[in-house]
Amino acid sequence: MMLEICTRAKAASIELAKLSSETKNKALCQMAEALETNVPSILFANEKDVNAAKAKGLKASLLERLALDKRKIEIMSRCMREVSELPDPVGEVIQTWTRPNGLIIAQVRVPLGVVGIIFESRPDVTSDSTAICLKSGNAVILRGGSDAINSNVAIGEILRGSLKGTSVPEDAVQVVSSTERSYVEEFMQMRQFVDVLIPRGGAELIRTVVEKAKVPVIETGTGNCHIYIEEDADLERSIPIIVNAKVQRPGACNAAEKLLINERIASRFLPRAVKALRAEGVEVRGDELTLKLVPDAISATEEDWYTEYLGLVIAVRVVKDIDEAIEHINKYGSKHSDAILTSSFEKAQHFLKEVDSAAVYWNASTRFTDGNQFGLGAEIGISTQKFHARGPMSVRHLTSSKYIVVGDWHTRN
Repeated sequence: MMLEICTRAKAASIELAKLSSETKNKALCQMAEALETNVPSILFANEKDVNAAKAKGLKASLLERLALDKRKIEIMSRCMREVSELPDPVGEVIQTWTRPNGLIIAQVRVPLGVVGIIFESRPDVTSDSTAICLKSGNAVILRGGSDAINSNVAIGEILRGSLKGTSVPEDAVQVVSSTERSYVEEFMQMRQFVDVLIPRGGAELIRTVVEKAKVPVIETGTGNCHIYIEEDADLERSIPIIVNAKVQRPGACNAAEKLLINERIASRFLPRAVKALRAEGVEVRGDELTLKLVPDAISATEEDWYTEYLGLVIAVRVVKDIDEAIEHINKYGSKHSDAILTSSFEKAQHFLKEVDSAAVYWNASTRFTDGNQFGLGAEIGISTQKFHARGPMSVRHLTSSKYIVVGDWHTRN
């Protein structure tokens, strides 16, 4: 099964790379229209998944990711149209120069080829990833988790069906319909056909793909994000940022999971911050100093400092100074998104320079780490690696480059 899917995807990628921007954009708009036309069938399939997930006791934050409604499908459709309006990166000349011997050299963007997405309980990944891959000239193979299998297959069939009558091959979009583990393990070995794998999900999924895949992997998603409160921060304005970063969407990878507070303000600020978080239903865990100031908080373990909760839980640590905060973040963080709240330009620059994360903030919520919020358009994931793409990845990040060299019958001496 996987060999056939990958073989078809490779053939489709060759045809897709030849297509004009106009052709790709027209196909994306037809896909968007197909999603809107088929809302009832998508919701019917999604209801099966949601009912099965509830029966298994899936936690609330993951159910929120899984469940679709008419509004969410409208957003999926709008996203595809927005992607169609983005500049086409394929063929873009990155740079050009002339050598002393007269050779003219240009570096030009080209598609990666076949992109494999392995993800968990988010059916909207199927449409978002399809849009970004097609716009950047790549074929896509999507293997979602068992929790969303009915939704993913339904969306995939609708998107493929909408390509009939266009120049985009249907096999440019394929959803793996089997949830058997053997298929995904075979998928990860298809280096001959698949150019890159992008896992989207929790730490265990990402670790499994990285450890088992022979196909190159771009790691995304795990977000053990921190907010550090300096002694000179505006405390009144800090609380809304902390609450927003933790509560606005606690199941998102850019939600804050840890709160670090300078010891010089801990006694007057920490109880206020905890009160505001608890008012939103957040469970607070803490180190020894935190427990002295908030005795009814839960004692944090070493494992807590590494954990991405993806829910209404936050761990708090009181630190000596900015350097201890940076050391903590670089040790325990996932290199995703981390913030400092301070009125000092010098301290902010120190933090921004030394924290080793894909996105580092000064006086802003970590929830802004998102392709649309950054003005990049829809994203296929947030890379926490240091390859060609780091942070939110959109259409440009799914391209590579090649050199075009023009000579005048040159030979090398």
